[in-house]
Order: sequence, then C-alpha cells, then structure tokens
Amino acid sequence: MDLSQFKESLNNSIPNGLTKLLEALWYDGSGDWKKAHEITQEIHSDNAAEVHAYLHRKEGDKWNANYWYERANKPFCDASLKQEWQALVEKLLLN
Repeated sequence: MDLSQFKESLNNSIPNGLTKLLEALWYDGSGDWKKAHEITQEIHSDNAAEVHAYLHRKEGDKWNANYWYERANKPFCDASLKQEWQALVEKLLLN
C-alpha cells in the first residue's frame, strides 16, 4: 500500500489490514480524532509517541504535543498538519 491507496481507503467504512498506528492515522484521516487518540495511547514506542504528538498538535494542545515530541526524540513539528499526517503515514507504511 502507498500513500495514495491509504488515502483512498479513507472512503471505506472501516480500516482493513493496517497496523494499529496506521489504523489510528486512518481514523484521524476519517475525522475520528478521539478513536485515533484511544488507539495511540495503548502503544508504547517512539513511532506511537510521534503520532501521539501529532494528534495533540492537531487538538491545539501544544504543551502536550511538545511532551510527546520529546518522548519520540523529535523536534516540535512546524509543517502543516496535512503534511505531518502524510509524512507519518508514509513512514509507517514503510515499517
């Protein structure tokens, strides 16, 4: 699957065959921030911390986002939310 196919899958009613973090980004891309956050909270890895940071930045909670960027050993992201979401999806599709 590539980014284009992932975006196309957002038209489906449920995510199919995705890792949990990609599933979280799928829900976020489908407009369900809460479900994306619930999934991400249950995963303990650098990638999960980075997705968690993105979700809190999207929420507007910069303090919490910064905490999670630090946990992921990443600087605070200054890209657009759309760009960050796409970069995260692409990164996770490669893993």
